[in-house]
Amino acid sequence: MSGAKVMLRRLQKAVRLLVLRPSEWAYLWQAKSSGMFDAAFYRGANPALHPFYRLFPLHHFILQGEVAGMQPNPEFSPESYLRLNPDVAESGMRPFRHYLSRGRKEGRPTRAAAVDRFPDCPEQVLRFDPDRKRAPLAVVVHVYYPDLWAEFAARLKALEIEYDLYVTLTWRGAETDGLAAEIRSAFPKVTVVPAANKGRDILPFVTLLNAGAFDGYRAVCKIHTKKSPHRKDGDKWRHHLIDGFLPPDGLAAKLDGFLADADAGFWVADGQHFKGAQWWGSNRDKTTMLLRRLELEGADDLSFPAGSMYWVKPLMLGMIRALRLDSSVFEAETGQVDGTLAHAFERAIGGLAQAAGMAVRQSSEIDSQAVARPLAKPNYTSAFYLPQFHPIAENDAWWGAGYTEWRAALGARSMYPGHLQPMLPADLGYYDLRAPEVMGQQAELAAQAGIDAFCVYHYWFDGKRVLETPLDNLLKRSDVTFPFYLCWANESWRRNWDGLTGEVLLDQSYRDGFEEGLVQSTLPYMRDERYQRPDGTRPRFVIYRPEDMPDPVRNIKRMRKAWRQAGIGEVELGAVSFHVKGKSEVAEDLFDFWVEMPPHGLVKGEDFLYGGPLGNRMGGATPADGFGGLIYDYNAVARRSVKPAYRRQLPDNTITGIMPGWDNTARRGQKAHIAYGANPASFRQWLRGVQEHRLIGSYRGELFINAWNEWAEKAVLEPSETFGRLYLDALKEALRDG
Repeated sequence: MSGAKVMLRRLQKAVRLLVLRPSEWAYLWQAKSSGMFDAAFYRGANPALHPFYRLFPLHHFILQGEVAGMQPNPEFSPESYLRLNPDVAESGMRPFRHYLSRGRKEGRPTRAAAVDRFPDCPEQVLRFDPDRKRAPLAVVVHVYYPDLWAEFAARLKALEIEYDLYVTLTWRGAETDGLAAEIRSAFPKVTVVPAANKGRDILPFVTLLNAGAFDGYRAVCKIHTKKSPHRKDGDKWRHHLIDGFLPPDGLAAKLDGFLADADAGFWVADGQHFKGAQWWGSNRDKTTMLLRRLELEGADDLSFPAGSMYWVKPLMLGMIRALRLDSSVFEAETGQVDGTLAHAFERAIGGLAQAAGMAVRQSSEIDSQAVARPLAKPNYTSAFYLPQFHPIAENDAWWGAGYTEWRAALGARSMYPGHLQPMLPADLGYYDLRAPEVMGQQAELAAQAGIDAFCVYHYWFDGKRVLETPLDNLLKRSDVTFPFYLCWANESWRRNWDGLTGEVLLDQSYRDGFEEGLVQSTLPYMRDERYQRPDGTRPRFVIYRPEDMPDPVRNIKRMRKAWRQAGIGEVELGAVSFHVKGKSEVAEDLFDFWVEMPPHGLVKGEDFLYGGPLGNRMGGATPADGFGGLIYDYNAVARRSVKPAYRRQLPDNTITGIMPGWDNTARRGQKAHIAYGANPASFRQWLRGVQEHRLIGSYRGELFINAWNEWAEKAVLEPSETFGRLYLDALKEALRDG
């Protein structure tokens, strides 16, 4: 057909769409005035509509969509209406028009009632050995249509990659048992799991994910037996979706390119990266609810992998797992084509990718020759470490017998919708730091993630020591690996936990000559072979609040002299760049280096979402009545930290700092200060910003993290029930992997 004829046909279609017959105009007006045609739903349920038709969805429905079985809203199915009301078909009247004219008044059913056509699925507890042997990759298939299994089996047999196979089957009783046996015969190492007819392909997938099935894989491929009966091109669409990321040729090379692209979170077929607010359909509210489970807000610039088939990377899997979805939150299946939690989930995972600074890549965007983009890596990485997790007499007296911060962490309560509290430990449990073995386990996890040393708080109050037991026990166990150095936490202990105001519990008085006593308290540790010398020569020591000392110049001079006289020699001395001025001025060159310690000094008025100068900007996540604390935007703080204007305010010899989060609800309850939106995805994005813009100018190319285990302030890298090891995985990607 000539180009002119093609253009003529397109013009004729456009004219036909706009120039309706009188009866069609009457139908259009009736549908529009009824308020029962949901344009947003129609566009969302039919993503393949031509852009021109998307401008006039009701026109399309009247001319083409209704005949094809497309729904005008989530509750009305033209096919079901005709089947349930045979007289309508005999009348020759359009089903939706009949309903608007008569059926609504007569109370006629608009779609088949929810009927459980499937037997109850047998309950089972899924467990996966974390140490089991795995292939590098996994493929998970959900089979709702058993007749499509042969097609999928042939495709799986032809894959040119090493993978583990997981198959979930919508439970249909004996029929499913037979199919499961057939699958196991064809794939002897497969994991087959029956699933209830709920949550489409999403609930079976997250059920496996939540049970740990996909831990340890470099990427996971998710596919399902999609027919899309509401579409005429359902089979063609399924083939397109799967062919895009499971091509018959060149899959291994494409996968290498996907894995090498650190900013790729999902890989979908061409045309399946949907962008723009027009794709919300009836799913915006539920998508917002899902994202708020991780303190994220849905953006107007919607971007997501459509079709629910893709390759996905571990960070995205971990964030999905952190949504904590189970059967209780999914609706019963009634043939919905939009507006369910499963549809919202499809859009929400795009928000997870955006939060991490990761992209949805289409097949044509995957470069099989791609190599990882080089980013600056720190020469040395430290993390602040709290040795508080064991009982001491002082805390027993002030807070009750047996008190540690675990009690505070357990008692934290959610203050607003989606608030991630309480934050509780996972792999290491509620440990007691009187056991050096725990410290060895912590050091092993830290080393795997690329952390070189812990900066352990040293509590010394004019000769009185507290919380010293963990390190003292460590000195007796030379077999326990635990690289560390000390930070003198020289602020007074106060009832309200901020070191600045409130009843003084343990005072820091700086008696004359205190320097000698402080130095003497450090000597046993500095003489231990595990005490760190990051520059290869000098042991390192940090002071938390140098501005609180009575005469910093004289005090530091005396300390240095005392270390030399004790035979330690020169000490690499640093200080924390604190956000509140103390009693004394401190020259920038008094210390060898400064430590940037977020959130100190980073939070500005425009960053506050609640309690700040701009009032309440929390919207649907507004705290309950009685909350009198402060909530600020974690991502805004992260963005400021990498801006040159902020960097110029810091001393030149500053170690760049970053924090996984901040939320002291466990300590301060309704007076808490909270960084909203802190999670492993946003942490990853901040970390990459630091690699791109800050590490080159950082003191000795170092990185400092606040903190490793501040559980009562939710500044935590350790594995948690909420996020597992995701923070450590994000660090490993940045600091260790090539």
